Amino acid sequence: MLAVRKARRKLRMGTICSPNPSGTKTSSDVCNADWMASLPPHLHNVPLSNLAIPGSHDSFSYWVDEKSPVGPDQTPAIIRLARISLVKKLMKKWSVTQNLTFREQLEAGIRYFDLRVSSKPGDTDQEIYFIHGLFGIKVRDGLMEIDSFLTQHPREVIFLDFNHFYAMDEAHHRCLVLRIQEAFGNKLCPTCSVESIMLKTLWEKKWQVLIFYHCPFYKEYPFLWPGKKIPAPWANTTSVRKLLLFLETTLGERAPYGTFHVSQAILTPRVKTIARGLVGGLKNTLVHRNLPAILDWVKMQKPGAMGVNIITSDFVDLVDFATTVIELNDLLQEGRALAKC
Repeated sequence: MLAVRKARRKLRMGTICSPNPSGTKTSSDVCNADWMASLPPHLHNVPLSNLAIPGSHDSFSYWVDEKSPVGPDQTPAIIRLARISLVKKLMKKWSVTQNLTFREQLEAGIRYFDLRVSSKPGDTDQEIYFIHGLFGIKVRDGLMEIDSFLTQHPREVIFLDFNHFYAMDEAHHRCLVLRIQEAFGNKLCPTCSVESIMLKTLWEKKWQVLIFYHCPFYKEYPFLWPGKKIPAPWANTTSVRKLLLFLETTLGERAPYGTFHVSQAILTPRVKTIARGLVGGLKNTLVHRNLPAILDWVKMQKPGAMGVNIITSDFVDLVDFATTVIELNDLLQEGRALAKC
């Protein structure tokens, strides 16, 4: 019975979101647009903190504007160097960490988004932009794109993690929160016990969006969750071996209750890494050759109170990342089936 259920689920996950002109199916073509809605009934009452959920790192960085000023997240030395147009072109190769748009990531099954935001020098309208070295799209546009997907898929739930803020005063924060309210309205889930956040409850309340806000400003709004509720330990290494050891160690230290948990399965370039692969960029220098080993680690994990929860990656379309994470939930399904026997 379990094998039949898994086979049916794989058929649902094998739906093509958009036709591929070549006629072949790649990992980025696989559509997991409704994977939460497709989970078996006994998982509807499991806290989301115990499920395996795929996420993306620097989720918005599929497009950055090399014609805009360098962001305030960079050092003064980089800002001075970027006056040379070639420098910005090279920066773009290292600032982009995703190929897919928000909509495409959502269709692929991504449900956690790592967001860094900033005001832009010279702007007088309090507009907020995504940022990773270079400025990305307006936050307002990204949120509206996400909301459009959620409206069409009312049983899917997302995590938006606003964890870095640059050049933002109180007025900018209020503008950002207003953009969040305008985009999602009644879809916003108010703060409560982490263990009470289950799909069944969220569906009943029609809540689809959890906002995490790593700034004291969260205290002023009931739908802003404090950043401490979603720790995301960072390995800060170029070594796959050290990364995997770090992921194992931090999972072992995970609090069993009271928080979600993000396993950042990413490698971080150092200055000498960038110097050696200046023209190749992040994808060709670090990510492409190391993702298979990282994915092998993911395949060996199990979700649960002391297991993996949210797992993030760069360039989520290069391997079958989202589906691999989603299918870890079959282990919970199998465990329940065995318990009944």
